[in-house]
Amino acid sequence: MTMNAKRNMQVKKVNPSNLIAAAIIAAVYVVVFVLEQIMPPTSMLFTVLKKGAVYALVAVSMNLLNGFTGLFSLGQAGFMLIGAYTYGILTIPVAQRAAVYQYYDGGLVQFAMPVIPAMILAGLVAAVFALLIGMPVLRLKSDYLAIATLGFAEIIRSIFQWDKLGKLTNGSNMLRLFPSFNDFNIKNANGEVVVYLSTLVPFIITGVCVALVVMLLHSSYGRAFMAIRDDEISAEAMGINLAKHKQQAFCISSFFAGVGGAMLAMYSNSVQAKSFTSAMTYEILLIVVIGGIGSVTGSCLSSFLFVACSEWWLRFLDQKQMIGSWEVPLLRNGFRLVVFSVIIMVVVLFFRQGIMGTKELPDLFRKKKKASEAGKEGAAK
Repeated sequence: MTMNAKRNMQVKKVNPSNLIAAAIIAAVYVVVFVLEQIMPPTSMLFTVLKKGAVYALVAVSMNLLNGFTGLFSLGQAGFMLIGAYTYGILTIPVAQRAAVYQYYDGGLVQFAMPVIPAMILAGLVAAVFALLIGMPVLRLKSDYLAIATLGFAEIIRSIFQWDKLGKLTNGSNMLRLFPSFNDFNIKNANGEVVVYLSTLVPFIITGVCVALVVMLLHSSYGRAFMAIRDDEISAEAMGINLAKHKQQAFCISSFFAGVGGAMLAMYSNSVQAKSFTSAMTYEILLIVVIGGIGSVTGSCLSSFLFVACSEWWLRFLDQKQMIGSWEVPLLRNGFRLVVFSVIIMVVVLFFRQGIMGTKELPDLFRKKKKASEAGKEGAAK
């Protein structure tokens, strides 16, 4: 065997840490599928998993722009709104449109698309809006860009509630009766669910989208995005077209935010513009910061932790608790948010770079391997 052949074999050899990470991710999908079959579908666990999957995709899309490209944007809720409305408008069954658009003569659109094409189109429509908005806005930097994108999100929310667009958006009324995650469950002839897939499907959709983002980050485009983040002047000197790559990052991030908006519509079973407030963007930004700016793995992990804490684990703090005849003080409606805010402050103070920093899942096993090898060398000496 020649030296060149040996080198090619070494290049093609898969890193063990990547295999371990892939095995863990596959195991998570298997566990989610099994739990969905054996646990009651009304369990709070599945609510957290579904919403966590939605927020994970949106957080990764925001991290692509804020963490990997260095563009501070706060327009995520606006692009989610566009994606959610696009999905809802295109997938409501024709027979149900009269009930949904009861104040607007059945609405303007009189056809229904399949779920997956509608989700892709939701992302594309959000990307088109990003292209139009990005032309003037991406010339701004730092706080000015954040303010401009935040203003865009608020304007979009107001426009979608405008009565003049009621035949398309249903005005200030909600869109409903479109396919949700529950429609992916497999039923028998009697209409009974035999295989539950309503939690696994959002995991699959998020997994595919996040995998696409990871592949993008490892491509020449991803390296160009990170070069712009690190030093725009040096990146431009290396031949990177700043305006073009910023526009690409903005549109790609908005595409996945639009898909995330469609997923949120499927999770909520309804869409209403007033739900997509700036507070939603701040939640996503908080998830990105807690997970680690510049870490896809961190964004995914912190999404589930954030949703679990806010929607499940700390719920008891909003209710009065009795120990015998003694009432536990301070436990009242709204106290959960106080404790949650304190936890977030502690995380931000003691984990300045977030849970993962800039590391990914394979990096954890790579460090352990190096440490074990160093230990073996020391023992041999």
